[in-house]
Amino acid sequence: MTKLKFRFSRKAFAYPYMIFLLLFVVVPLVIVLINAFLGDDGKLTFANFAEFFSDKGGGLTVLGNSLIIGFVTTLICLVIGYPCAYFLAKYHASNKVLVLLFILPMWVNFLIRTLSTKAIFMALDVKLGMGTVMFGMVYNYLPYMILPLHTTLVSIDHSYIEAAEDLGADRFTVLWKTVLPLSVPGIVSGITMTFIPAISTFAISEILSSSKIFLFGDAINMHFSKTTNSFGVGSVMSLVMLFMVIIANVLVSLTEKKEEVKSSL
Repeated sequence: MTKLKFRFSRKAFAYPYMIFLLLFVVVPLVIVLINAFLGDDGKLTFANFAEFFSDKGGGLTVLGNSLIIGFVTTLICLVIGYPCAYFLAKYHASNKVLVLLFILPMWVNFLIRTLSTKAIFMALDVKLGMGTVMFGMVYNYLPYMILPLHTTLVSIDHSYIEAAEDLGADRFTVLWKTVLPLSVPGIVSGITMTFIPAISTFAISEILSSSKIFLFGDAINMHFSKTTNSFGVGSVMSLVMLFMVIIANVLVSLTEKKEEVKSSL
């Protein structure tokens, strides 16, 4: 009688993740892709793409507004986040508690943070609108800008800074011509991690404006709702969002490769 031998390997630990990835990532994407090419009669058609790109339902207009708001949000996060990340990196070895304080808000549920922000605005009698939405977006996405910047700044070889100082460069020159160029991968990564969620969000705009401000994420959510039931157009919009995510990841990958080539020279 032969005995069956079962050997645990490293690959075995990856199987649950692969199954999860297949069921909850690949299958939904395939369903979205199929729905994008299906009409109301269940036949293959390009009508959903024509409806979106002809801007009949205002999809392109909403996308344009979302891109503008996402750009402003990302710019504000970069202006605030870079000095914060630089400060954290400078005192990283002596005080890691400061880094923890910036990470702590990310441990709180996204929806709870947004609802709490709205409660504060209501208590202060602040009128909900574009200003409160921008504040909520910067508040929620600022850590996503700070963390990659902090990781990049901490990993910079300090000998470059010392060499620049030995050559007579002042602090501003060291920051502008040495630290800033070396932190480009962190900047690109932070911009990507902030910009993509900012243009696709719907909870922040819906809660902090009392549904007065309509963004791209709100439009996708509306098309997939039971009342509208226009899954085709919503699937097209989801594919557009997916395409933008792929472009962002390609840009990050190309930037990292360029920096690796520069560092190897």
